[in-house]
Amino acid sequence: MKFEALLHGNFSSLGTAVTDWTEMIDKLESLKWDAEEVLQGRAKKADWAGENATVTREFVTKTSKEFGDAYNQAVTIRNILQDARDELIGYRDELKRTISSAEKEKNLTVVPSGTGWMIQMNVHPDRAGKGVDLPEHSQSDMDGLSEDIKRIVKNATESDTSAARVLRMLINQSPYGFSEAYYQDRDHAAKALAEADKIIGLAKKDPSKLTNTELAHINTVLDNYKDDPLFAERFATGLGPKKSLEFWAGVADPYQGSYNPDRGDIAKKLQKSLGITLGTATLSDSIDMQTWENKIIELGPQRLEIDHAGNPQGFQVMSNLMRFGEYDKTFLTNYGNDLVSFDKEHNSKDLPYWTSNADTADLNFYGKSDRGRDPMNGFLEALGHNPEASTEFFAAPPGENGTIDNDSELNENLKYLAKERIWHSDAPMGDPDKIVGYDKLGHALESATTGYAYDAPELSGKHPMVPGSGDRRTAETADVMEQVAYIYGGEDGPKLIHEQEGISDSLGRMGAAYIDDINNSVSGISDNAGHDPSEFPAKYPGRAEFGNQGAIDFLSVLGQDEKSHGIVTAAEHIYSLSVLDDSPANSEAHYQRGKDALLTDAEVRGILDHSRAQQAETTYGANSEEANKSIAKSGEWGKYLIGTGVAAGVAMVPVPGSTGAAIALAPVATEAAGEMLNTFLGQKVDEAVDSANADPMDKTQDARRKFFAAGADDVGKAYDAYFKDSRFADKADNDDLDRDLKDMYYATGPNEDKYRGRPPYKKD
Repeated sequence: MKFEALLHGNFSSLGTAVTDWTEMIDKLESLKWDAEEVLQGRAKKADWAGENATVTREFVTKTSKEFGDAYNQAVTIRNILQDARDELIGYRDELKRTISSAEKEKNLTVVPSGTGWMIQMNVHPDRAGKGVDLPEHSQSDMDGLSEDIKRIVKNATESDTSAARVLRMLINQSPYGFSEAYYQDRDHAAKALAEADKIIGLAKKDPSKLTNTELAHINTVLDNYKDDPLFAERFATGLGPKKSLEFWAGVADPYQGSYNPDRGDIAKKLQKSLGITLGTATLSDSIDMQTWENKIIELGPQRLEIDHAGNPQGFQVMSNLMRFGEYDKTFLTNYGNDLVSFDKEHNSKDLPYWTSNADTADLNFYGKSDRGRDPMNGFLEALGHNPEASTEFFAAPPGENGTIDNDSELNENLKYLAKERIWHSDAPMGDPDKIVGYDKLGHALESATTGYAYDAPELSGKHPMVPGSGDRRTAETADVMEQVAYIYGGEDGPKLIHEQEGISDSLGRMGAAYIDDINNSVSGISDNAGHDPSEFPAKYPGRAEFGNQGAIDFLSVLGQDEKSHGIVTAAEHIYSLSVLDDSPANSEAHYQRGKDALLTDAEVRGILDHSRAQQAETTYGANSEEANKSIAKSGEWGKYLIGTGVAAGVAMVPVPGSTGAAIALAPVATEAAGEMLNTFLGQKVDEAVDSANADPMDKTQDARRKFFAAGADDVGKAYDAYFKDSRFADKADNDDLDRDLKDMYYATGPNEDKYRGRPPYKKD
């Protein structure tokens, strides 16, 4: 529902439809009575013989039932249309009242703008009549009005789409009229509620008393209805918040699985179906669900006082359920804030609060090194699946935007989780080297910065990107990304990316997703001198600003890790080539833009490559065989390009061997791949094949020299391709652009004296 459509909505056609369906209901009610009371009544009283005893009686019974089904469906359709009409009129009137109130009390008005709206001053003081005292307004007033408009439009949209969804469901379930198939699902909402009531009764029992058959039945019903809003809300509220937690804790109790192995398999499936169902329930704005959500948060720090799963706390149980499903943004944010606050008070380095030997609450069936005792892991995984929630949870402090200069400008949740929290192993047998929390933190940050769930279908490599929706970055996601770059590009960045095992691939994906903004920050001599944002135009409002040195520092840290180096290197060259495709060397303006793109690409590549080589030599020792192997392996970053596609303004870069998304998204300057980019991708695929067939010993001999030579060669090939058959080729020669490119790459490559990033990580 668009703002303008709601504001000027005339819902008389819905009113006509309601009237027509009401008239139809009256007619069907009469036919229904005739069928049930007259036709079926006579059929029951008749003395049928032969085949009539079965065939005709069955036919009459079914026909009578069909009249009843027709009546029920008509009532349902009428009620849906009537509710939608009344609600939309209510939201329209509320919208008008809200705007009118703002005009009178705050001198603010709201007008349509594109597909949305904009808030502006109603009467400018310069245009007010003499002596007219206009009401004042603040930024807070504008923000509050914006939130009110968003809420009203969102509610109207939900009302409109939910009505359409149910109507389609009713039609799709009866393609052949009132058939037997329809009878099985003729009143889906009523059936869903009835199914919910049935399993609520089972779930309220002592979980240890439930048979495997009963548990399997609960799982089947949950799996079938996990996305049904009415079912999910009825199940959650009917079971109640505390019972919901107790139910899962009892099912997950490892002592039950010890004497019944099949139970563990059922429990694993149930964890997912139950988690998704509860997530669906939280999407309801009903008072009952708000009460349920508040109680869940209240139970977070409390022991459940049960005999199962070591008597866990509410946070431990709920966090393992929310690993799956879509959850309400506000609920996740409030839940997370309370969890972090509690964690700060109780979790310490010397005495692990959640994962002590006394805690036997094994509540997670997914992940070899994650027993589910530390609730932060499950919560962060939930954020990884819920982009809006993660972006809000890690939002920049109010009033902070642009380049970050100190820790006070960081979101407290992000600062705590990335820099301050003491993470403990939650692996079976207490293996101290297995800390999965960093991987989960990476998932949450990917979601917060890209606008995609970290494992979204679009990032699986199997789901086609929808044109026009490829880039989901916003000013809000950019604010989170600026914080990520500040933290991991900061003085402690090398230590963080190396000691937080599992986060580097996520950082690589985030760097790839913002490679255009990184180029914009790197370009020029400093943040102000020589910097021309038009060379790297923003693809979305409120783009990320890292600052020149901040971008360099972040790149240097990303370059230290083999995986993040490969992902970002691929994204960088793809983006730069797309800029060249977008600005062919056929005009002075295009020449200047292409020149800057080439120089920035050379600098970024140099930063990444120098950092990678330095780290390999620091880790393994200069000129050592292991260092040579590591550097040679990083030279094979072209493998990330095999299968790369471009659509909807983004490149989809495969990430081989990833435990998360199979695709990293990188913005490009064009909607589709141009000639230069297509040629380059083809060349890299060929090189990757040749490299795979080469003698491994050849790769490691003099690896450092070959590594940088290959990087310089990439930049040189881009230069040659860009100026091929161009009248600006001579100008580029006269400007010594090829020499400048080489100097730019090597100045932040082998020439260590001019290196400006973070130093390599040295283990204590």
